[in-house]
Amino acid sequence: PMAAGAGAFTWAAFPAMPTRRVYCSAAHRDGQLFVLGGCGGGGRALGAAEVLDLPAQRWTVLPPLPTPRAGAAALVLGKQILVVGGVDVAQSPLASVEVYHVDEGKWEKKAALAQPSMGISAVQRDGAIYALGGMGADTSPQALVRVYEPAKDHWQPLPSMPTPCYGASAFLQGNKIFVLGSGLCAGGRQGKLPVTAFEAFDLETRSWTRYPSMPSRRAFAACAMADGIVFSLGGLQQPGPHNFYSRPHFVNTVEMFDPAQGVWSKSSRTIRMREKRADFVAGCLGGRVVAVGGLGNQSCPLDSVEGFSLSRKKWEPLPPMPTGRCSCSSCPAPSLLFVIGGVAQGPSGAVEALCLREAP
Repeated sequence: PMAAGAGAFTWAAFPAMPTRRVYCSAAHRDGQLFVLGGCGGGGRALGAAEVLDLPAQRWTVLPPLPTPRAGAAALVLGKQILVVGGVDVAQSPLASVEVYHVDEGKWEKKAALAQPSMGISAVQRDGAIYALGGMGADTSPQALVRVYEPAKDHWQPLPSMPTPCYGASAFLQGNKIFVLGSGLCAGGRQGKLPVTAFEAFDLETRSWTRYPSMPSRRAFAACAMADGIVFSLGGLQQPGPHNFYSRPHFVNTVEMFDPAQGVWSKSSRTIRMREKRADFVAGCLGGRVVAVGGLGNQSCPLDSVEGFSLSRKKWEPLPPMPTGRCSCSSCPAPSLLFVIGGVAQGPSGAVEALCLREAP
């Protein structure tokens, strides 16, 4: 399939959220964008829950989360929005799981995780939720994998990941969940480095396969999957021991993995991103991988956007985002990619979506 031309992309700006926030959880269901929790200006976890009616372009304030939280996983299950883990107001990881009933307009507590966990990667398939990895109260990455079946309201352990990680990217492709390293750096307490592991869980055989690791180790990189190809993009690279860079530096690295061939392509000059960036949103829209905003070699967050066409193997500039920011939450929807909150000067209330124009 041909990638959409650069002219097919445009930005839609929605009214600002009632509550400015960063590290919030977002879920799109049936023309409504739910934005849950996150951190406000003081860095404290919020209970704020709000929903944007897209056709009416209007926000409604919902009953707050029973447990205020930031950095939780949020998923849509039928007429429910499930919120899993994250950190609480004391910045401790949470085991708590809560569900918002869209029709009844109320929250309900559900079976908690066996261990508290923040930075969980979660995917759903056939009405079951798979929660992978995370970070526990001892600040070390977890290898835990658990599956939740709503009918039983029960988390069942599955075989652990070969490599513990948190804040990882997880993609569902066929019967496999692909998990790529950690996109986050766990503050310097134990000087943890981002994980370069790349693994897949087979839902049929319930077993793990290890793939070759990502070629380069970068914090705050972003990952995307398009046409079955896995992309690891940008980030902040630590200096090597023999490097005359004395501090981490932004990179425009692009590494691609084709599961059919089983190898990572070397990051060639020709396919590097136009802009060096970290802590940005990556996604897939109109047959392209897109990179949105983030931090780069400038004094304020980037507003630049670029798209990579798989067929033409090159990046092209796309329309810039109306509000440059980093640390955004994102949420895919049909022919839209929402970019939510994050940091502009302080926590941002901006909600904007990169869209594909309707074909004339």
